[in-house]
Amino acid sequence: MNRIAQAFNELNKHNRKVFVPYIMAGDGGLDVLASRLVTLEKFGASAIEVGVPFSDPVADGPTIQQAGIRALENGTTLRGIISEIAKARAQISIPIIMMTYLNPIYAYGVAKFVEEIKAAGVDGCIIPDLPVEEEEIIAPYLKEAQIELIRLVTLTTPIERIKAISSKGKGFLYAVTVKGITGTRNSYNDDLNKFLQTIKENSPIPVLAGFGISNEAQIKEITSYCDGVIVGSKIVDLLNQNNLAELERLMSVLEFETKI
Repeated sequence: MNRIAQAFNELNKHNRKVFVPYIMAGDGGLDVLASRLVTLEKFGASAIEVGVPFSDPVADGPTIQQAGIRALENGTTLRGIISEIAKARAQISIPIIMMTYLNPIYAYGVAKFVEEIKAAGVDGCIIPDLPVEEEEIIAPYLKEAQIELIRLVTLTTPIERIKAISSKGKGFLYAVTVKGITGTRNSYNDDLNKFLQTIKENSPIPVLAGFGISNEAQIKEITSYCDGVIVGSKIVDLLNQNNLAELERLMSVLEFETKI
């Protein structure tokens, strides 16, 4: 069984919600990636999403774009990221999910990419610019390697498409909570709770909400309608500021939260 399914099954047994922090690999230097992964597990991460810096990140807001620029200026490469994840894997037990756009995978070589991330201990892959209709480009390789392709749905995704997309995976369904790019937000569309409830009712796999989630109140509210959250921009900011106390406090918000 894939590490994602194992981890989420264990959390479900204890009626616990899922907290997945996102970090940009190479922001602050590739040499800190392993230690940051260890810290995030220590602070209670259920899994960790590791971003690959890319020059044209169409789904990313200003905070993550700037983190990607810093990472690229530090000389971060996909090969280097995979190497550092491999080093870190011996120190952490939770799932590692790589988030990358399709172009870096193509440039690297699809088969080579999947082979090497499997060897490094990556458990899932999020490719936001890969439509379901085109995923045969990489999905068969990932399936053979037992790496979950994490698919996304949005506020504008029709219910029949949500059903079709959620039936394909065994990891989790990524519910995008805004009509737009990543980044911290003070409020959400009034229809968000209904949207999450609808997905939860129709998805055979866990539903995690992401994009713009940045504070305790949002995390508690949103996780009352789904299985967990993915928090990116706020995590990236706190790491960039080296504010580990605030990071630990934010990540502990679900410690005593249980499923409805």
